[in-house]
Amino acid sequence: MGSPTVVQKYNEDELPAYTPMPWSLKEIRAAIPAKFFVRDTRRGLLYFARDLLLATVAWSLASYIDPLFKHSSTRQALSPIVAEVSRWAAWGVYWWFQGLIFTGIWVIGHECGHGAFSDHKWVNDIIGFVTHSFLWTPYFSWKISHHRHHSNHASMERDEVYVPKTRSDLGLPAHHEGLDYEELLGDTPIYTLYMLIRQQVLAFPAYLLFNVSGQKTYPKWTNHFDPNSILFTKAQRNAVIMSNLGIGAMVWGVSYSSSIWGASEVTKFYGIPWLCVSHWFIMITYLHHTDPIMPHYRGKEWNFQRGAAATVDRPVLGWQGRFLLHDVAHFHVIHHFFPKMPFYHGPEATQHLKAFIGDHYVTSDVPAFKALWNNYNKCQFVEDEGDVLFYRDKKGQAIRRPADEYRVTSKAQ
Repeated sequence: MGSPTVVQKYNEDELPAYTPMPWSLKEIRAAIPAKFFVRDTRRGLLYFARDLLLATVAWSLASYIDPLFKHSSTRQALSPIVAEVSRWAAWGVYWWFQGLIFTGIWVIGHECGHGAFSDHKWVNDIIGFVTHSFLWTPYFSWKISHHRHHSNHASMERDEVYVPKTRSDLGLPAHHEGLDYEELLGDTPIYTLYMLIRQQVLAFPAYLLFNVSGQKTYPKWTNHFDPNSILFTKAQRNAVIMSNLGIGAMVWGVSYSSSIWGASEVTKFYGIPWLCVSHWFIMITYLHHTDPIMPHYRGKEWNFQRGAAATVDRPVLGWQGRFLLHDVAHFHVIHHFFPKMPFYHGPEATQHLKAFIGDHYVTSDVPAFKALWNNYNKCQFVEDEGDVLFYRDKKGQAIRRPADEYRVTSKAQ
């Protein structure tokens, strides 16, 4: 008989210790060649035109799906059942690729919101407003809150989104030997899967409408559509109203299109690809900002560059992510350091960033869907005390700890 498996007892003292980066943003920027900060409007427009062409081709090809597979000759040649299965398989292929193409168009709007698409503000705002309105994102309103997210990323007090829940937020008692975290936090895999799917489908609309996953210090009814919301200043009121008009135009456009072609056709050609955009956007941003290896900060330990480094580059979907999503997942860390840097400079600039900050640069090649499941289960809460924090899982355990000079041990393990 083999020897019994020895289960190593969790000991927080033995976890890898983390010391926040010491460099200033000026020092980091100096390590990146100036040519990577240059914005090329013509180049950006060519990428945008390519996306529009791909979307048009995909839409045009999809218009042949139903006529082809519903035609009597096709059904006779394949049999009605095989023809019907093939028809929906073809729609599935369309939804996959059109969803990615639409997401790439959304990324172009995101570039515009940062001013990274062009050095002309009017070009950024026109293209950003059109692309984001088309994909149900209030451009100016989201641009304002997203800028604040970048300015305060990984700050427990000031970040705008993906702010970790704390021990007290979940109603957990202070840690003590024998505390049954599984009893308090454990869910069945089926329920966890349901909650994860709900996040992927509804999280972005819920954030825009109800501030779900946003800063907990905001009032209850905080949203991106109220010009008087705490998210905006009085000077930004007209921009919020303009964003609302863009969404209102989409409500009219979708309603009018449904009255002409039918709701089912609009759903097949546009609605489901848009749901895919919401899924990809949430999945990618969640994985960028939620990982047990990354720190969050409180108080004086936070600064911009430390927050910028608290994100992860991931090769989501391989070549499809690089080509169709404009590297938004592959090279996100450099984007957090320098949001106005165009995405097409990301690959080369990242090499210089990585060479300078070393181990503070984080990348992960865990397959995206596996990482989504793992991190959703492992990133449950952070402690109420301490200025350098790491997520704990459903057993109350972390995979990393602050270095001794940053550590609070009174209530942690």
